[in-house]
Amino acid sequence: MTTELKDTTTETPPIPALSGGKTAFFFDVDGTLAEICAGPDDVTLPAAVRDNLKALAAATSGAVALVSGRPVEQLDQLTAPLKLPAAGVHGAELRDFADNLHRVTLPEDVARALQYQLEQGMAGMPGTLLEAKGMAFALHYRQAPAFQQQVLQLAESAVAAYPELMLQRGKCVVEIKPRGNDKGSAITTFMQQAPFSGRIPVFVGDDLTDEKGFQVVNAMKGISVKVGGGFSHARYRLAQVSDVHQWLESLQRHLTVTHKETKS
Repeated sequence: MTTELKDTTTETPPIPALSGGKTAFFFDVDGTLAEICAGPDDVTLPAAVRDNLKALAAATSGAVALVSGRPVEQLDQLTAPLKLPAAGVHGAELRDFADNLHRVTLPEDVARALQYQLEQGMAGMPGTLLEAKGMAFALHYRQAPAFQQQVLQLAESAVAAYPELMLQRGKCVVEIKPRGNDKGSAITTFMQQAPFSGRIPVFVGDDLTDEKGFQVVNAMKGISVKVGGGFSHARYRLAQVSDVHQWLESLQRHLTVTHKETKS
């Protein structure tokens, strides 16, 4: 598996084959399908994006999944009434195509002690936000970038006593999550199950948390797509969220043309 990071990839991702059970799709949400907002509760998913995801899922016999740092419950709220297979909290939660939910949990005493420590530490950093996800915690500093180093130090000190936990850095956020769970392992799990198995994976993401997913997809000879600038393992690139929406529209148009040709 390559470890080379590059920021020279500018090629727009191709429109992959959508018929014959050939392709499986995985999408990050924040910064990929939806614009990043001041707070996680402010994020919305445009209706047209939900419609295109629904059409894509129908065309691929359900081989479309969300792979996000958000809990699965929040993903369902964003896509409602559409409900897709999903990996939440960077793979610590995974709901398969059969609607079975698998979740990594923390001992209650560990979760309680961590939350107290983090709440106390962030109380002195106005503008920061602690997001408790049950088995993980996200320390946001988008509205208070001056506290970046203090937030990172707080997170490092919080996990020092818990070898089962690790840090995951992202865009203006530091996450504390169970060790051994990431977006790469989530995509690997999906690809071992129906309807994803035997297909070519496509993964679109924007953040450091998506790099393990890009590496896994590259190893499977799939299509990895980075949204935005910066170094990445991804082989293709889209400049911004609106370009992801346009690419989904292109997929939708391709589906329509293919359907008409099949009926002719």
